[in-house]
Amino acid sequence: MDAFAQVAGAPLGGGTGTIDMSVYGLFMQADWVVKAIMILLLLASFWSWAIIFEKVLRLRSLKRSAQTFEDTFWSGVSLEDLYDRVGAKPDDPMSSIFSAAMREWRRSVSKGLASSATARAALRQRIEQVMGVTIQREMEAIEKRLGFLATVGANATFVGLFGTVWGIMNSFSHIAQSKNTSLAVVAPGISEALFATAIGLVAAIPAAAAYNILSGQVSRYAQQLEAFAGEFITILSRQLEEQV
Repeated sequence: MDAFAQVAGAPLGGGTGTIDMSVYGLFMQADWVVKAIMILLLLASFWSWAIIFEKVLRLRSLKRSAQTFEDTFWSGVSLEDLYDRVGAKPDDPMSSIFSAAMREWRRSVSKGLASSATARAALRQRIEQVMGVTIQREMEAIEKRLGFLATVGANATFVGLFGTVWGIMNSFSHIAQSKNTSLAVVAPGISEALFATAIGLVAAIPAAAAYNILSGQVSRYAQQLEAFAGEFITILSRQLEEQV
């Protein structure tokens, strides 16, 4: 820090101007290519944080809703009453799976499509397919924009490194033109270049960490939905057998 402070107060080329080594100064003195990279990385970082907060809040809400629905489901209430209560527009993935399965169940039973063993097997297969499609659709909505975090986490550092390389090339060019290798000439260009890498790390590290954490939580939630679907189809199959 003392060396940077001395550089900041050093004259430029023997003149009276000083070098601004602040964050704002480094940005304003940077080449337009490095500026564009910095702006791109800052925008990517801001958007990544917005996605992170949205996903964290969304997953917490989904877990609470799933727990509430499962408590109601296993409380002993009849499937018909629960379906009437959930309605045609459920507000969480687990209740959506339940509603889709019950809708197919009611439609098939009302049309007498479960009167034989073959028909019951076909009904079970249709219900499993309906629940599978519903799980896939709901998980696609939950996983939306997670890929952006993976992209930023994997590439932001390299984008910042490109800005660093570009800035160092410009710095060497200025050194050659001025024929002066003093710290006052070298430090500003190198600092601007390294600043791009620093911003790249600031964007990449949270995005990569959040992607790994959120992906694990999403995967566990998907397993919870699949486990519920498996238990539910078992209950429906038992009721079909009892109707024989």
